Amino acid sequence: MQQLLTRIFGRLMKSWSWVLLILLTIGIKWASWYPDWVEKNYSLGIYPWIAKAQRYLFGWIPFSIGDLFYAFLVIIILFQSWKFFRLLFRRKLTRRFFVEALQQGIFFVLFIYVFFNLLWGLNYNRQGIAGQLGLDVKEYSLRDLDTLTAALQAKLNSYAPFVTEAQRDSFNKKRNLFGSATEAYRQASARYAFLSYTPQSVKPSIYSYLGNYLGFQGYYNPFSGEGQVNTTIPRFMEPFVTTHEVAHQVGYARENEANFVAFLACRDYDSRVFRYSMYLDLYNYALGEVYRRDTLLAKAFQLKVNPQVKKDQKTFIDFFRRYNNPVEDLVDWGYGHFLRANNQPAGKRSYNEVVAWLVAYYKKYGVGSL
Repeated sequence: MQQLLTRIFGRLMKSWSWVLLILLTIGIKWASWYPDWVEKNYSLGIYPWIAKAQRYLFGWIPFSIGDLFYAFLVIIILFQSWKFFRLLFRRKLTRRFFVEALQQGIFFVLFIYVFFNLLWGLNYNRQGIAGQLGLDVKEYSLRDLDTLTAALQAKLNSYAPFVTEAQRDSFNKKRNLFGSATEAYRQASARYAFLSYTPQSVKPSIYSYLGNYLGFQGYYNPFSGEGQVNTTIPRFMEPFVTTHEVAHQVGYARENEANFVAFLACRDYDSRVFRYSMYLDLYNYALGEVYRRDTLLAKAFQLKVNPQVKKDQKTFIDFFRRYNNPVEDLVDWGYGHFLRANNQPAGKRSYNEVVAWLVAYYKKYGVGSL
């Protein structure tokens, strides 16, 4: 009798789990159609509390809990694959096995989807930074792009002579790098209250060297609330990458917006290294867009760039060429589809779309605001 009751209770719990996951999936999909509702009730309502709770729970731990979580998922997938192939070779695969495997697979996907969105992913569907700043983000002309690129280059050239190797090396200690990024957001929040960031939870990625072969510079883990930075990339890239990951933590999921928020944080921060890192990254994005429209104009810009900038650009290109491999191309393809599925139709080119935000920003506040 006890076994029967246990079995019935187990089935009921399993049924309710399915019902709850399906209802939450429908609710999340419904909410994604209403950016204003997501902005007010999730991004500026529930999410900041979720993010703070995650950072208080895991931020003090010196290593990445999220990276261990990913490792655990990989181990589970490998173990299940091993079980499948073992049964396959022994010819013990049954219809019941396939049915149960399909059920478990669907349940797992729904579980990850629901918690991904509840913990952070709904931010992909918010109104976003353009609405908060009243920016009119739209298609820009080559003339607009020329104005932006020239302004970014002027800023970049002005900082290049003053960013010494000693200043760059000061961020060899990641505590200095991550602490400075937190301070940048603290200063930016005085002007933009919605960029408030406490407590800190940015950490070196356990998989930094592997990341060079997979093509990532940093990433955000929505399940632990941690920002991870690939700390093997060239030093001049790290400040902007770090502030980009913090932008994800404060609720800006789309890559173009995270780049723009990182621009706001670095621009207001009194650090030549952070500003140089930011202007170098944004100049490269703008220059890439110029190349797509007018190759000769792009080459003309490069003739006017500071020698230190050229040196860093070459270092950047050589670094990624060194690790380029077919697996990276496959990861880029998969990540591009992930971005498209999350309200970023341009895929990996979404990063470049920060250019549209910058054009809208200088048109509202003037070129000097850059």
